[in-house]
Amino acid sequence: MTDIPATPAQPAESPHTAGLRKAVRLGAVALVVLTVISAAAWTAIDGTPGLWGALVGAAVGGAFVLTTAIVVIATAHSAPQTTAAVVLGTWLVKLLAAMGVVAALSQFDFYSRPAFAVTVIAALIVVLAGETWAVLKTRAPYVEPDAG
Repeated sequence: MTDIPATPAQPAESPHTAGLRKAVRLGAVALVVLTVISAAAWTAIDGTPGLWGALVGAAVGGAFVLTTAIVVIATAHSAPQTTAAVVLGTWLVKLLAAMGVVAALSQFDFYSRPAFAVTVIAALIVVLAGETWAVLKTRAPYVEPDAG
């Protein structure tokens, strides 16, 4: 006999968040692919400033979209009103942060502004498309049967 208590098995991934977890993974992969392609292309076009513009643009655009899915996953077991309030609050914080980053970057010239702008827009589109694809392709039950 051993005195080691049995550890409970890890809970299975919640069906409520399965699609969002898959969306975050696919969105992150899409962002990495976009970052590599954009960095290579803009480095060829504008040199080092193009590289910096692409890297900063991918970070800003990708973080803006991925944060929403992460926040929804984090609040999935809360009341719907709580989730809505947190999502709205984080959207406002993200908007202010993005405006602050753009305002702070406007005084510098180490990066290419066209590379930054194009990459931000591309990151928003690519990550959102990846997340949408993942959610649409995830098979999850609409209802959970009672355990009893």
